[in-house]
Amino acid sequence: MISKIDICSAATFGNTPQAIDNLRQFNYLFGANGSGKTTISNIIADQSHFPHCSVTWENGLSLETRVYNRDFVDRNFNPQSKLKGVFTLGEQEADTLQKINTTKKDIDDLIDSIKQLTKTLKGEDGNDGKVGELTQLETKYKEKFWIQKQKYDSKLLGGFEGVRNSKDAFKARVLAEYSTNAEALLSISELEQKSKKVFTSTLTPAQNITVPKTDSILTHEQNPILKKRVIGKDDVDIAAMISKLGNSDWIRQGLSYYEANGGMCPFCQQKTEESFSKSLSEYFDESFERDNNAIKSLLTDYSTDASRLQQQIQGLINTPSEFLDLEKLKGERLILDSLLIVNIQRIEQKKKEPSQVIELDSLKNVLAVINELLTMANKQIDEHNTIIRNISTERKILTRQIWRFILEELKQDLEDYSSQKMKLEKAITALTAQITKKEAEKARRFRELLELEKQTTSIQPTLDGINALLSSFGFTSFSLANGDDDKTYKLIRANGTDAQGTLSEGEKNFVTFLYFYHLLKGSQTESGITADRVVVIDDPVSSLDSDVLFIVSSLIRELFEDVRNNRGTIKQVFVLTHNIYFHKEVTYNSKRNGNSLFKEETFWLVKKIGNESVVERQQTNPIKTSYELLWAEVRNKNRSNVTIQNTLRRILENYFKLLGGIPLEDLYTKFDGQDKIICKALCSWVHDGSHSAFDDHYYTPLDATSVDKYLYVFKRIFENCNHIAHYNMMIGTTSKQDAIEEA
Repeated sequence: MISKIDICSAATFGNTPQAIDNLRQFNYLFGANGSGKTTISNIIADQSHFPHCSVTWENGLSLETRVYNRDFVDRNFNPQSKLKGVFTLGEQEADTLQKINTTKKDIDDLIDSIKQLTKTLKGEDGNDGKVGELTQLETKYKEKFWIQKQKYDSKLLGGFEGVRNSKDAFKARVLAEYSTNAEALLSISELEQKSKKVFTSTLTPAQNITVPKTDSILTHEQNPILKKRVIGKDDVDIAAMISKLGNSDWIRQGLSYYEANGGMCPFCQQKTEESFSKSLSEYFDESFERDNNAIKSLLTDYSTDASRLQQQIQGLINTPSEFLDLEKLKGERLILDSLLIVNIQRIEQKKKEPSQVIELDSLKNVLAVINELLTMANKQIDEHNTIIRNISTERKILTRQIWRFILEELKQDLEDYSSQKMKLEKAITALTAQITKKEAEKARRFRELLELEKQTTSIQPTLDGINALLSSFGFTSFSLANGDDDKTYKLIRANGTDAQGTLSEGEKNFVTFLYFYHLLKGSQTESGITADRVVVIDDPVSSLDSDVLFIVSSLIRELFEDVRNNRGTIKQVFVLTHNIYFHKEVTYNSKRNGNSLFKEETFWLVKKIGNESVVERQQTNPIKTSYELLWAEVRNKNRSNVTIQNTLRRILENYFKLLGGIPLEDLYTKFDGQDKIICKALCSWVHDGSHSAFDDHYYTPLDATSVDKYLYVFKRIFENCNHIAHYNMMIGTTSKQDAIEEA
């Protein structure tokens, strides 16, 4: 069955899409002539002619469509062409008929099985089932993957280039990397650092840092003079006393005062003997002076090396490299400076007191740390320069490393996704294979059915059936006869002459409908007679009198009973009409409670708002009586300015003719000016008698201002005739059973 019809940019339908959805077995569409009903029937007949429209079939299984409308009449009852015969199954070969029934049942069973499999595969509307589950799975993990992109997008810069603005593209990249990426796993901090370098557009080579030489200053720490007690000769007669007192450094310092004092003791101011002066000089001999000079040289060299080292480190601080840990270097420099100060002070102390043994604080550890900082910085500089030389390759490598990190973050999600997807795809593959197999079997059985139908088909039963109906309803001036080729019909008069080109409009429409009615039970070819089908009946009662209209309605209701009881090949029916009586007849059901709906049916109104057709779903049967419908049109704020004049006229005719005795022909004298003209235009038509409610319309377009004037005069007529209470009741009705809800 058809589940939905979408209409857009077709004939009088505009660019605003109109949806006729949730369709059932029986679907009734009511609307005035020119409202767009035939466009709907043409779309069902062949949607390919309407590129902006679509017809959705339940479970995606389309059926044959049989459409009765003006095109069908013109196509089949052209005076210049033969009327094709309608083949139906004969009854003379019981064995063949049994085979046909069995084959048809097998085909129906296959169709039901395919429907169930398709429902499991795609759901009722084609968007659920296993396919829908897979779609939901893809959407769910697409969102999960995208969260990772948003989490790291700003940190990893160009790593997501090309997929940053598309969830679908990002998901596809995740899955592609999942099956191929085997890069080393780096931490997020490592990736951030590399991204800042590799993905920047202003990369420039960096100069390596000159690492200060420290061998010299470290060598000073092992100078033997530091641990040597520098004293005079021990074989001088004064040496024993100096050694005993341990005041060699004190005596050496006082020696300069002694010599400056002319040989007099600087302490007691007594003249000393010459031997004493000689003993002092011999005690502090050449060896003593050499050691003393060594201490002086050590102090000078150490101070010089220390100053040079400090200047080099300060230079690195003053012109820092982006790759150097400057704060740590500053901290190590402070440690170095304090050690150098202490060591220089100790050497100076050694110089003053050469007999003292001293030991310098080693610079080895602090210099090792500094050297490591500088070496690490140079390593990063080398890597940086290598990246610049191979920027394209480095970016590719880093991009893969970034995706490797993302894959690790999504590890559990990817495992769950892969597992669930594999199960769903396996189920979808299995269901698809079953459907394909059953479709092939259905096609095979259908070919068998066609061959069987050819063995027992005839156009004679249709001819007999149509002639019987024509005769029973008084159409005796013409009948249907076999054509010359036994595959066509011709219309003939009682005297045998051709009648096809001389039928009245009513006769033509009636025989056309009878032909269509029998065609629903057969086919214009020798095969396809038992194919399931959807039937569309579009205004079959034009130019028919009430008696024929009644029989057409009765025949259609018989079709409905066949559909309800699953007899025959018709699975769904659409009825479109502008005739209220016909609509009420075909929708009549003794079990209906008021205007309520059965589950098996839908009701629609097709109308024009402005110049565009619209379709509105109705919660009840919209047609109660023609009179109520007329008042509903007056109440409707979206009423048509084209038809409102005739609507008002028909209300006056229906109401005042029923009451009688109202002198409407003189009523216009109670109005003045343009109101008088409007009143006369409305009331004079009442007595014309040439039209009744909802036959063909007179169309006199009015603008909004004119409509308001007509409505004003219309109300005044009821006032002047003392029937304003009736007007108020009808204009104020809000019952749920109204023909059209107030807009």
